[in-house]
Amino acid sequence: MRDRRIGAVLVTNRTGRLLGIFTGRDAVGRVVAAGKSAAKTKLSTVMTADPVTMTSDMTAIDALRLMWDGGFRHIPVVEDDQIVGIVSRGDFQSEERGRLEEERNLWENIR
Repeated sequence: MRDRRIGAVLVTNRTGRLLGIFTGRDAVGRVVAAGKSAAKTKLSTVMTADPVTMTSDMTAIDALRLMWDGGFRHIPVVEDDQIVGIVSRGDFQSEERGRLEEERNLWENIR
């Protein structure tokens, strides 16, 4: 992850079905902070199993809503049980983030 400068790795089975996601946060919180050996710890024990996913027909705002609501930064894009990509919060322009923030503020004021 460090060498490729990526924040998340998708974990699949042999047929390519998504099993989980392992992020930089997982590495810090579930491996380093827990005092586990990075070389000996099985990914399956520290990944987030069955992560929230989205489909390719969803919008950028949909993705940002999922990330905001779930408190995470990456969402796998899946179609018919096959991974087609991954979306990161950093992929979005400030315009999309600003729109989501306006939406959040509106909902807070309605409550």
